[in-house]
Amino acid sequence: MNTELLEALEILEREKDISKETLLEAIENSLLTACKNHFGKADNVKVNIDPKTCQFSVYAEKTVVEQVEDDVMEISLSGAKMMDSKYELGDIVNVAIKSKEFGRIATQNAKNVILQKIREEERKVLYNQYYGKERDVVTGVVQRYFGRNVSINLGKVDAILNENEMVKGEVFKPTERIKVYILEVKDTTKGPRILVSRTHPELVKRLFESEVTEVRDGTVEIKCIAREAGSRTKIAVWSNDPDVDPVGACVGMNGARVNAIVSELRGEKIDIINWSENPAILIENALSPAKVVAVLADPEDKTAKVVVPDYQLSLAIGKEGQNARLAARLTGFKIDIKSETQAKEIEGWLDVDDEYEEYEDFEDYQARAVYEEEDALSYEEDYDSGQDFAEEFSEEQRQEVID
Repeated sequence: MNTELLEALEILEREKDISKETLLEAIENSLLTACKNHFGKADNVKVNIDPKTCQFSVYAEKTVVEQVEDDVMEISLSGAKMMDSKYELGDIVNVAIKSKEFGRIATQNAKNVILQKIREEERKVLYNQYYGKERDVVTGVVQRYFGRNVSINLGKVDAILNENEMVKGEVFKPTERIKVYILEVKDTTKGPRILVSRTHPELVKRLFESEVTEVRDGTVEIKCIAREAGSRTKIAVWSNDPDVDPVGACVGMNGARVNAIVSELRGEKIDIINWSENPAILIENALSPAKVVAVLADPEDKTAKVVVPDYQLSLAIGKEGQNARLAARLTGFKIDIKSETQAKEIEGWLDVDDEYEEYEDFEDYQARAVYEEEDALSYEEDYDSGQDFAEEFSEEQRQEVID
């Protein structure tokens, strides 16, 4: 038994996850290469390796002839008789080759063949390992900045976090541990090239899957996500179990679950809303925390008209239009928001006093959620906070965002 070779193969198989069969194949090819370098050709050379004991033998198949013209391919009758008296002209004789007698160059070439095969298999194993993690979240260690990009060590391989996949203003320190979303894994001659992201919306989804048990087991579904990385994210959730509150499950006890995700995203605000098949209700929820008086949604044209109380207009639009913009991305609707005063000034735009039962029929591809006028006026207790928010915008700024 070749104990040293067997132990070496077992160590490589364990540490680099390269199968013993592949390594034995590499050794066989290396011996054939050494024979070719030593004798000039190896067409008649055979290698036998016992996978259990790692004992190997190398021999050349030579034809018995009277006059030897090619000593690599042929053997004389007298020479064959010395090995076994039964051989006759035209027989094939297996002549053992002593690999220890190979020259330095042949040995070095054989070594290079083995090392090259190990490197190729190692690259293949790493590629397959991380290709299976594509579109998933992994934890990495910040290595260094090169230019404006960051090198992230994922364990056995380094990934690249490009500047355009980084959250604006986010700065990392060497040895800092961060979670990243694997965008793409490419196979190259130097090993797998892995591109990761901190801005992708799926990063938030994967973080909820790891933090919220109900999302991971499918009880709660994340229907859609709209994200402006580093600032705010809106997600719409739905429960397949009527006894499970999807928003409550994602928020957690005292906000523990969502706070853990917010901490990982370094303070990025997350709005969690209930998803609904009714586009009007979904749009109303998406504009949270603003109160909505009426919604008229047309699923065919993907447009919606929304009326909010006058003092809630700025809140509905959000700072620099962010709340309305995220709501539009989340729902897929082009949303036109007006205050009650503005809606009344535009004749026929949307009359909240009209009967709206006709819109509850989805056959005309329209859905409408309307609240009684006295309900809209019942928001007076929120007026002070809403007014403070509205004062951040001048009338000209609000009108510019609306237009």
